[in-house]
Amino acid sequence: MAELTNKVVAELRTSFGKGAARKIRAQDKIPAVLYGHGTEPQHVTLPGHQVLLLTRKANAILELDIDGTPQTTLVKDIQRDPVRQIIEHIDLVVIQLGEKVSVDIPVHVEGEAAPGTLVSIDANTLSLEVDATKIPQNIVISVEGLEAGTQIAAGDVVLPDGATLVTEADVLVVNVTAEVEQDLGEDDETPASGDVVTETAE
Repeated sequence: MAELTNKVVAELRTSFGKGAARKIRAQDKIPAVLYGHGTEPQHVTLPGHQVLLLTRKANAILELDIDGTPQTTLVKDIQRDPVRQIIEHIDLVVIQLGEKVSVDIPVHVEGEAAPGTLVSIDANTLSLEVDATKIPQNIVISVEGLEAGTQIAAGDVVLPDGATLVTEADVLVVNVTAEVEQDLGEDDETPASGDVVTETAE
């Protein structure tokens, strides 16, 4: 299997609207808009399968070739069909070496908390300002051995080198609580001690 590369050949497009977008997607391509620094947005078409694979991870970097002109870009927004989950449209922004960008980084919890506890993830992502070419794939938070009553706020999280926290420091990220014992005879399953329970913050 050939190695997947983030070098993507993009084509400038002059046809717009829903009808034009449908024709593009029918050719296994993706309509996209590239936003630059003080320049007019460029409407481009991207190869569908390659970009689908590249955007499986958050904050993907695409090295575009537009009519022979290289552009380093960051995927800022992906619109998907709610049923088929195919990519309908992508927004890209031009980035430059050494430039800082604000991105949402997924939170990953590892380890096992103390017996008799449950771990809740209250924030699934943290907003960071990082070097555009050094965006971490995730932020790892260890809950190994943590006791009930332990709370980890955004300001407590160890950030990657060079990263600055954008999320408010007092936002709750991880909450360790005592496991609630169920009455005998109940059929509902209870998560095992130390298990992680993901909660989506509203």
